[in-house]
Amino acid sequence: MHLPTLDSSAGVSGLTTALLLSKHKDYAVTIVAKHVPGDSDIEYASPWAGANFLPFSKPNTPAQQYERDTWPELERLARHVPEAGIHFQNTILYRRAKDSGTPTGEWMADLVSQDPWFKNLVPNFRILDQSTLPPGIDSGTSFTSVCMNVGLYLPWLTSQCLLNGAKLHQTTLAHISDAATLHHSSRKADIIINCTGLSSLRLGGVQDPALYPARGQIVIVRNSAGGNMYTVSGTDDDPAEAMYIMQRPGGGTVLGGCLQAGNWESQADANLATRIMKRCVEYCPGLVGEGQGIEGLSVVRHGVGLRPMRTGGIRVERSVVGGVVVVHNYGHGGYGYQTSYGCAGAVERLVEEAVLERARL
Repeated sequence: MHLPTLDSSAGVSGLTTALLLSKHKDYAVTIVAKHVPGDSDIEYASPWAGANFLPFSKPNTPAQQYERDTWPELERLARHVPEAGIHFQNTILYRRAKDSGTPTGEWMADLVSQDPWFKNLVPNFRILDQSTLPPGIDSGTSFTSVCMNVGLYLPWLTSQCLLNGAKLHQTTLAHISDAATLHHSSRKADIIINCTGLSSLRLGGVQDPALYPARGQIVIVRNSAGGNMYTVSGTDDDPAEAMYIMQRPGGGTVLGGCLQAGNWESQADANLATRIMKRCVEYCPGLVGEGQGIEGLSVVRHGVGLRPMRTGGIRVERSVVGGVVVVHNYGHGGYGYQTSYGCAGAVERLVEEAVLERARL
């Protein structure tokens, strides 16, 4: 019996990795987490996510493969597992040429392209007719994607891990190697999987200087967007702000947002919230009643989260810390959900390699 310990914040990357590993009958998985589903903290990014599948990755990169490998499972869950809280949603993407070179414009450049690498991956991809575009929009595309209710999906992931025999232990760690001593068997774990997100910036034994936060802010409302998700490549208000709308299955509509690199502020900015709501109503007037502005929005709450960005992209690789094999899986930025199964599969392969090497000793 091999004893992996999963050290994570029980976010989407950690829980998805734990789920895949817990399916191995000869693995005994302990999830060690500072935060678990139901907690609310600025450093626990996953509960603040939209979340959806919008491929932002560049062609011929590891992130592209992670997204490609994740889509089939999200599609399966949306089609066959309603309790997971994932549903299909028509997606409309708008590109403004003047956003080129801005933080959000560069962030979304491949997403809003008229010839993206994922056009044959997702269903119903098409280029929108120029005559249907709103004023100020230079091009647009549409396809079928998925949207997740994170308040349902994260607990569902946790429950699937527990059903497979994994154990959950909530605590804090000063050093990554400490996780090896927290296995539920009371024996030292063979392997640690590090899915600590932005915490890997300061976690002993990791302390990755390539990590940095990218602050996001959203408004969740009860209003319906008519069954569509919308994204615009930028705004006229601020180069670090964007416009996106997504409707969670049974859980309200998410209005966003921004990508504020290096900003650690945990409190919602009231002025930004107003700009977010105004932009969303402008592009989707159906959110409110005829003739209404943002006063027609029924606000559930405001949210702020820190995306765990990493210079150089997602880190999925092996190392040895304190004599224990550590497999890292962090730095997912704003792409944790849409790379989750691809990254978890890559981690699973690295764990299998480590187990085989250990068996030969």
